[in-house]
Amino acid sequence: MPNLRHQYFSPVNFVVVITLLLLSACASIQTPQGGPKDTTPPKILSMTPKNQTLNFKDKKIVIEFDEYFNIKDEFKEFSISPDQERAPLLKKRQKRLEITLQDSLEKNTTYTLNFGKSIADVNENNVVKNLSYVFSTGPEIDSLTISGKVTSALTAEVEKEVTVFILPLEKDTLFGKKRPSIYTLTDSSGNYKLNNLRKGKYKIYAVKEASGGGDKIYQQISDEIGFQKEPLTLEKNMENVNLETFKELAPEFRVIERRLNNDGSILLTFNQQLKSPKLTVTDPPAVDADKKVFFNKTNDTAKVWLNDLSFDSVKVAIQDQGKVLQTVNFTRAKKDTYTRDLIASDNLTNGKLNPFQSYTLTFGFPITAADATKVTLLEDSVKRTNFELVKDSIDFLKYHVKFPWKQKRTYELSFAPGAFTAIFNVKNKEFKKTFKLETADSYGTLSLKIEVPDTTKSYIVEFINEKKLPIKSSVINRNSTINFANYPAGKYMVRVVYDDNKNGIWDTGNVKNGVQPEKIWYSTTEMSLRANWEREEKLVIPPPAL
Repeated sequence: MPNLRHQYFSPVNFVVVITLLLLSACASIQTPQGGPKDTTPPKILSMTPKNQTLNFKDKKIVIEFDEYFNIKDEFKEFSISPDQERAPLLKKRQKRLEITLQDSLEKNTTYTLNFGKSIADVNENNVVKNLSYVFSTGPEIDSLTISGKVTSALTAEVEKEVTVFILPLEKDTLFGKKRPSIYTLTDSSGNYKLNNLRKGKYKIYAVKEASGGGDKIYQQISDEIGFQKEPLTLEKNMENVNLETFKELAPEFRVIERRLNNDGSILLTFNQQLKSPKLTVTDPPAVDADKKVFFNKTNDTAKVWLNDLSFDSVKVAIQDQGKVLQTVNFTRAKKDTYTRDLIASDNLTNGKLNPFQSYTLTFGFPITAADATKVTLLEDSVKRTNFELVKDSIDFLKYHVKFPWKQKRTYELSFAPGAFTAIFNVKNKEFKKTFKLETADSYGTLSLKIEVPDTTKSYIVEFINEKKLPIKSSVINRNSTINFANYPAGKYMVRVVYDDNKNGIWDTGNVKNGVQPEKIWYSTTEMSLRANWEREEKLVIPPPAL
């Protein structure tokens, strides 16, 4: 019999086994996974020469960080003030940032290098915010400051990471044309501070750039702006220089989007909110008679349906208050085909119907006919026939189902194919809706007794939700009582617009003309509605803040 112990446990085999185990262990070593995400931007370890050096004569500045970094959008984010004809060169070497000055420096002048958001770490892209380097070629550094807060003119909320900048009065003509060299970003509380400024007169601005911006040059079509009309005379530190941002109305009307949809409808989007809009098909004129036009609430978008799509081209004139603003042209090929599905949405919330509303269907096409015989209503599985199918008197996209809905019942509405017919003879496919009636005691009512500061003025009183969207608004010019009745229980607020020109809407500002937006006041009292509760409140509107 062979010696098994000698055969399987020889020194050679033992060495092979140990080697395999070691290799296996080495192969299984991995970088630890998970852990908290790095949210810390690179930290500055040193600056050479030191920040705020006097009698500066160097040509190179070195900033050392505690980790590797990238330089992002250098030409958008980095600036030097005063400007130089040949901008400094930025170069990264390991964990050091080297700035080489290419141009000569003026005597007895304070220079500020502003890096904006150009420095960020390699892994998580954490940005070093408001990084700057200051030096003076003379014995003193300009040390004046301007500080304040930036808020939204409409919502009164603080504006984060908004660019605040100043322009010397003699260079204000560069506004909107060239990137400013003296700027900073607001913090998470909307506060800003501009440092190392010299005495002088300045214009100050705040720009909230749209997504995809970042060049710090105001673009009226997309950005929001805040400004102070009068120049700042800087002779000592200035605090509470507050700014309110707003979206400026376009100075000239323009159609910013127009298209012939794949269902045959026409979509038009404008750069202004029109007051009394109207659309007319001017060519071919015969098509105009049967058209259907739907404007959104803000009158800056229109949808048009034409019964006759046999045209090669069609011209549509856009009017406001009786004046033609622009005429647009649409072309189509005779072989064009369209896809149309008649789909409805409704006014249910979480499967429940507001007891103070009728059940409402909203379609994507103008409805031309409805057949109640193709609608089946079940109440707790029992068929009911005493309902009404009613066309909305104003909105041709809506239909109502009226019925004495009851609490604690389950309703099922079934719509057979062809229950509704829309323009182009489009018919619905079968669909069903199941819901219950919300209890009336889930709603509340607010009676608001309002005192105005000046009966010669006009005020827009808006009842707004937590998202600061208006639920209901009323225009008043004297002491009044307004009822906000039967709204879902929840948190609400009241916002008041000082309607200076008495046109019933909030008017925004205009930078070129130095016009600020109409003032808005938010009540500090939360107008919460409790379920099944009628609340009475008194609201004293203060005079507009100066």
